Amino acid sequence: MESTLKRPPKEVKLYFSERLEPAYSTVRVEDDKGARVDRDDSQVDRANPFLLKVTLSPLAQGTYTVVWRVLSVDSHITEGRFTFRVE
Repeated sequence: MESTLKRPPKEVKLYFSERLEPAYSTVRVEDDKGARVDRDDSQVDRANPFLLKVTLSPLAQGTYTVVWRVLSVDSHITEGRFTFRVE
């Protein structure tokens, strides 16, 4: 499902129902050509092990894809993607 935003976000935050293994959990953001637009600093939040986040470079209008892959502490791997659009 695509969301439309009036202003570009400065970061993407993903919340999960189980604690994440920081060494094996990543998220990246790509533009419509597949070029990476995040700052390559994805991390599990130290204060909240259910939160995975990444900061973004300034985004222009367009469609972006968020791609994530995580390992929870109970050893389940999950991955997915979703898109958003900046007006």
